[in-house]
Order: sequence, then C-alpha cells, then structure tokens
Amino acid sequence: MEDYRIDHLHKTYGEKLIFDDVSFIVHQNDKIGLIGTNGTGKTTLLNIIAGLDSHDGDRQVATASNGFTIGYLRQDAQFNETTVLDAVFRADTAMYRAVREYELALARIDENPDAYNKAMEKMDASDAWNLESEAKSILTKLGITDMNAEISSLSGGQKKRLDLARQLIEMPDLLLLDEPTNHLDYDMIRWLETYLNKYKGALIFVTHDRYFLDNVSNRIFELHGGRLSEYKGNYADYLEACAVLDEEAGRQNHKQKQLYKQELAWMRKSAQARSTKQQARINRFNDLKSEINFSSGEQELDIDLHSVRLGKKVIDFQDASKAIAGKSLFKDFSLLIQAGERIGIVGDNGTGKSTLLNVIEGTVALDSGVVEIGETVRIGYYKQHFEFAKPDQRLISYLEEVAQEAVLSSGEKISATDMLERFLFPRHNHGAKISSLSGGEKRRLYLLKILIEAPNVLLMDEPTNDLDIDTLTILEDYINNFPGTVLVVSHDRYFLDKTIDKVLSFEGNGVVNLSHSNMTEYLEKKGEAVKLETTAEPKVVVQEKPKNENRMSYHEKKEWETLEDDIAEIEEKIAALDVQLAQESSDLGKINDLIALKEPLEKDLEYKYERWEILSEKTM
Repeated sequence: MEDYRIDHLHKTYGEKLIFDDVSFIVHQNDKIGLIGTNGTGKTTLLNIIAGLDSHDGDRQVATASNGFTIGYLRQDAQFNETTVLDAVFRADTAMYRAVREYELALARIDENPDAYNKAMEKMDASDAWNLESEAKSILTKLGITDMNAEISSLSGGQKKRLDLARQLIEMPDLLLLDEPTNHLDYDMIRWLETYLNKYKGALIFVTHDRYFLDNVSNRIFELHGGRLSEYKGNYADYLEACAVLDEEAGRQNHKQKQLYKQELAWMRKSAQARSTKQQARINRFNDLKSEINFSSGEQELDIDLHSVRLGKKVIDFQDASKAIAGKSLFKDFSLLIQAGERIGIVGDNGTGKSTLLNVIEGTVALDSGVVEIGETVRIGYYKQHFEFAKPDQRLISYLEEVAQEAVLSSGEKISATDMLERFLFPRHNHGAKISSLSGGEKRRLYLLKILIEAPNVLLMDEPTNDLDIDTLTILEDYINNFPGTVLVVSHDRYFLDKTIDKVLSFEGNGVVNLSHSNMTEYLEKKGEAVKLETTAEPKVVVQEKPKNENRMSYHEKKEWETLEDDIAEIEEKIAALDVQLAQESSDLGKINDLIALKEPLEKDLEYKYERWEILSEKTM
C-alpha cells in the first residue's frame, strides 16, 4: 500500500468552520484514533475521505495510488442487498462470485447435489476457500450465523455487526470505522482489538471506548478549532503529551490539568491490571512544541452543578418479577440500593437492563413484588433512545423550559445562557435549532437538561454512545464527586471501571447477580469476557437418491476419486491445529484465531464423511 494524503482541506457549514487547512499522511499499518469534541468534524472527515461529502473549493485534496481501496463502517449501517450472503460477498470478482454460488448451493445441496459439485469446482478454480473460511470466521465472531437471512429481519445491532464484518472481509487499503464498538459485547470487542492489531492495511477510527483506543491505536489525530494535531503512540501517550504540554504552557486551568493527570494515572494503572498490550513509555517530548499545537484556545466543558440532598432510603426492590412476551427478565429480585452507591448494569441485549431502569422511573410496572422509592429521591434519567419533541426549537428555549437558571455546587446561581456556554455551546449559537446540531452535540444538550434539574439519583442507559472523550472524562469526574446514587447501563469497560464499584449482571432466564467489584474485576472473576453465544449452523443433511438412481454421475465419480485424500488432508490440518491449541495456554487472541480456523474444517470434514458414506454405497 502506498501513502494516502490529505492536503490543505478546508470545510465550512454555513458560518461554522469545520476544517481550516488540514493536512496529513496515512501510511501502511497506521492505526489512527480520531478524537475531538462533538461537532469538531470527526464523522465529516471520514465522510470526505470515503467520498460521501465534499470539501470547499474545486482543487483535489486527496491523493492515493490507482486501485487504492477504502472501506467505511458508518454509524448507520446501509445496505442495497437483501440477504447476508449478498451483503458479505458483494464484490463482482470471480472469487466472490464463486463463494456466493457455493453458499447458495450448500444451502440447497439436498435438492440439487450436482449444483453443489459445480460450485465446488468453481471454488477450486478461483482458489476461494481461504476467503470463504475467513469470512465465516469473522461472521461467527460477530454473532452472524445465518448466511441466507434477510437483512430486513435483522436488528439494528445485527446490521451494524454485519456491516463491520463485510468491511473486514473486503480488507481495503484504508479502513474507516465510526464507533465500531457500538453493539458489540465484551468478547467481540476484545476479538476486534486483536484482529485490528494484525490488520495489514491502514485504519482511521472514531471511538469513545478508551481501552479500545489505547489497545489499537499507534497514532492519535485530534480535531479542535478547525485544526488537526498529530500525536505518536496510543491514548496513554496522548494523555502524557497533553500533561507535558499543559505544564510547559503554564496554563491556568488547574482543574483541567488535574483531570489530565488523573486520566494518565488511571491508564497506567489499568494497563498493568488488565495485562493487555504493554508498550514502553519513551521519553520523547523534548520536541513536542515543534510537532504539535496543543493549545486550541477552546473553552473546556465544566460540569459543576448542585445536587439535591438525598436521604438514607433510596430504592428497595422486594421479590420483584417482570416478564415480557413470556420471557422472564428478573424473577424474585431483591436489592436495597443506598445513598452514594455506584452500580453498573451489564448483560446481553434483551435481558432486562433498560426495563429495570424504567421500573425505577415508574413508566413500567412490575408483574409481582414491589419497588419502593425514597421520599427525597429526585431521578435524572439519561435514556439511550430519545427524540427531541420539538427538533426546530431553539437551544436556549429548550433549556429554559426546564430552568431559567442553574445552581452550581457552591450555591451560586447562573443563567441558562451561561450554563449552555459551560457545556460548549457558544453564545452566538444559542438561537440555533436543535436539528442543526451533530449527534454528539444533541446528546450533550440532553445531558445538560437532565443535570440542570439537580437530580440526586442518576439512571444512565448507555451514556457513552455519541459523547466525545473529553465530555466523558468530565462526566466521569462529575459522577465520582456526585453525592447521590448512580445506576448505569453500559458496554464501555473503561467508563464502568472509572465510575462504579458494583456490577449487577443480567444472566438471562430471570437470573440477576450482584458482584462487589469494578468491571475489570467482574470479568476476571468470570474467567474471561462475557461469552458470545452463537447458534450453531444447522447440520448439512444430504439425502440419498432413490434406489433407481444408484449409479454415480460423472461429477460424483470425480468427487469419489479424491474424497479419501481430501478427508485425510483435512484430518491432518485439524490435528495440526489441535497441537497448536494445546501449546497455547494464555494468549486468548491466538486461541480464538486457531478455533476460527478449526471450525470450518470440522464442518467440511463432517460433510465429506457423509458424502463418503453415500458414494461408497454406489460402488457396491
């Protein structure tokens, strides 16, 4: 792969400056984490690179060699195809066509074995077996098991994982990923980290998951004030650079300095605890001033809001049960939640996490049992799915509907206008319509609306989705100093590690367990991350032909001639993988890779055994 270049990129939306003379080079094997406050243009930059958005001016700003390929995982997965098979193998090449035909023939082998034989011949001719095996391995790891499923029948999360799978399978020279960890469970995220570290192309990705960012990136691009700053290394290196530059510049914002130092200390500590990718911290900051421009002159987000006093009694579940459509979410559930507790809620989709929050809020009733809410409780509920009732409403009007002024932790009162500015909404934009905001800016405005009401119990359902890292860092600091109680549903390991000290895990079938630990400790106690439960592929059943058709066809004779050798070869490959698996005792990523190689071989071997039984009867 040759370098990909952006030179002198300029972009505005109306009066808002997005990019001001932005230039950079992407090299092969670059793993670039793209960060910046919401609204600074992260997704816009990916759209421009992918050719889905334009820049200002007529001159060409992007340079790449002929044949350079770009893949793009968008936040909203879009498909022109109707089935999983067509979406994954959409490229119009001999190899992809061969795999499509083979998978279709495999699904209908009992109806038309001759078509299957012909499809196998095309697979051999196109040398497409590695592509088929790799594709199935990736799909399985991401929870996609039915190649012939209609895309319209998939959930939003399944569509996002399917889109991720096809981007990985196509292996472009430059892979763009916008929030790739959304809709992935913990096991999927760890697998994806391992896969991307071995990816031979270049990568630019936007993520709020700082463990993922730290484990995958080797460069950081930060967008601010229309400019792009480059940092060598991963997220921990970026934090260290910020801390060093902050001290060198002698900036006066003491609170922000402390947050950088706390974040850096956390990364160092958690990296050792997690025993993940370790890399030497090199003393390489002597020339940082000449390499990067850290000071953007932008205002820092400040959450310093008052919270109403919370009494001793908060939330008390007693023998609570809830089922939906006959599915038990929690049964005979009892839990006393007290003032000051920090509880993370985890579990697979559909197990009842959000329902529990809705029960506390009072919008969903229990089937049996009771939930008692303390008299002093004032709930602030940050919901995962919400829509603004009046998208054409002005920002200031939306906030003033809740409160004309806000009370700070010191007791000082400030106007809604000042509070918007503290949440990084410039005064000249207060008259803008909500519909004009980016997705992340809308989430930040929604968060402000909740916090300005001074809750003392926070219910948060996936708060890290669409919030930028700077906002999350400040929110984590706010939660850690919040005098009330916090219950948070999240798949973000980093956010949970920093904010909670208990884990409420929904195991399915009505079972809910409480663990007195942070997220990393909880996963370690389970032995490994929550296991991906996949539905095994249906066993291929090959029906025998009627007795009056017991003679071999031409294709069957050709198949029979090599069948025993094929079986022996597959058995040797499986045996070799078993030896490697026995030797691997600690590298989970390597073990998963070996299992992914072994699974399709075992399925193929099972099929060939069945073919041998059928064809052997025809030799008698």
